[in-house]
Amino acid sequence: MEQDFEIPSGAKDRIVYIRSIEINDLPEEVQEQAMDATDLVAVHNSDGDQLALVDGRRLAVILAKEHDFEPVSLH
Repeated sequence: MEQDFEIPSGAKDRIVYIRSIEINDLPEEVQEQAMDATDLVAVHNSDGDQLALVDGRRLAVILAKEHDFEPVSLH
């Protein structure tokens, strides 16, 4: 489930939202790629657009900070 993604450099704000995702809520083709994921987490911008889908909250936070975003957890 590795795929490069690019976060827009001109983002209007520097906050991303992190939330857990159930694998069954994903489209079938994405479910097949995510079968080994144990803690599926989505990263969204303030407009609700999904920027990334990763395995683990820790990885989501690291990716956000690497791209100068401040991660905020959604429950």
